[in-house]
Amino acid sequence: MPDGTSWLIRVPENWNGILLRDLDFASFINVDSYAPRYDDLMDRGYAFAGLARHPLRLWQYDPQQEIKNLEQVQEIFLERLGEPELILQYGCSGGGLDSLASAEAFAGPIDGSVVLAAHTPVWIMSSFLDGWFVMQALLSEEYEARGLGDASDLQIVGLPNAGASGSRSLEDIQSAWRAAVEVAGETAEGRARLALAFAVGQWSPWMVEGTELPDVENADAMGDMIAASAARISGNVGGSSRLLFENAASGQQLSGNEEIDYRSLFDNAAPAMKRIVQELYEEAGIDLDSDLEKVNSSPRINASEYALEFWSQPGRTTTGALEVPAIRIHMLGDWAIPYSLMQGYEALVDEAGTAELYRKALVQGTGHCEFTPAESTAVVEILVDRINSGTWPDASPSALNAVAESLHTGTEARFIPFGEWQVEEYNRAWVPDRE
Repeated sequence: MPDGTSWLIRVPENWNGILLRDLDFASFINVDSYAPRYDDLMDRGYAFAGLARHPLRLWQYDPQQEIKNLEQVQEIFLERLGEPELILQYGCSGGGLDSLASAEAFAGPIDGSVVLAAHTPVWIMSSFLDGWFVMQALLSEEYEARGLGDASDLQIVGLPNAGASGSRSLEDIQSAWRAAVEVAGETAEGRARLALAFAVGQWSPWMVEGTELPDVENADAMGDMIAASAARISGNVGGSSRLLFENAASGQQLSGNEEIDYRSLFDNAAPAMKRIVQELYEEAGIDLDSDLEKVNSSPRINASEYALEFWSQPGRTTTGALEVPAIRIHMLGDWAIPYSLMQGYEALVDEAGTAELYRKALVQGTGHCEFTPAESTAVVEILVDRINSGTWPDASPSALNAVAESLHTGTEARFIPFGEWQVEEYNRAWVPDRE
């Protein structure tokens, strides 16, 4: 394409007339964790038209441009192969944002969207900022007491970027955080404080691939899992993809906490997480109220108006104003994007009056974009049914699992109710003021 983005189209011999547009198709068609999903859908007759992620994406990320490129590859498809019966946007992670944003502000060329593990940049960076801010406030004292360094080592914003000057490297900051998290995981007090950070950030306590979710009634086992999860993400300082999002806005900070009351954020935590935190604090013999007060009294971080203006533009954020049907799924144990974003988006959809266009589901699994073919194909089939019939079929967890089983993909479907993982209210929904 003119901006250097590569594209790829594949049409199976048994094409069913449905085209899936996907941001990552050309990049991930041969990647082990993605290929089985693509293969299963193409075996069932679905065609794909998609892109490769631009080689300069780390420095020039722009989902608005990605959506325009998806529209271009769709036009190439139409010119060469004719008009499909249906066109669906499909994507995971950044591709998930493209799916949501396409279903809102760029819905003209598509009939619906499949949304897998979607991020929304200001939302995800604010959610991550909150948890990291709690860790910074509560772990620094022990970090210094152990002789590991100065509290200022535990930086969470203003991170040095590739080619940027500074007295400390990103590797130094990552190393300091790994040490702080490791030390915290060794004590009851530290595990309790890590759990508080996860609860406030509305993160999953279960982020380590290849593990089982412990019994949530066992606070000690959950504390160990949270410590392991904190170690798993300790290199992603300030939250996964922070530099990607900041680079897009000329290096400016897109998340802040100027007026945040961290006691209120804890009150909004999932019931399971609130109970775990309270039990761990009681076992450790430390005072939860005192720690929340310490967090609330810590110096705050300001978001850049420039960055917020950049991310406020159509395609770069979401508002809930759906124009075509969309179905969204997320894994409970996603280490890169908190599952709670999905609940925040549902609230926006309700406010916008588009709830009948939206369905969501939670998957009990770890990893990022590690959905099985059974899960991915099931939600595509459900969406096609919704578009063709005009009404949603049953999209409850049990119904989705039944649809997935009927597909005989040879893989498992793990859709579950939210249950105690339902947060009281997502803390960081952000809709730009476009008046």
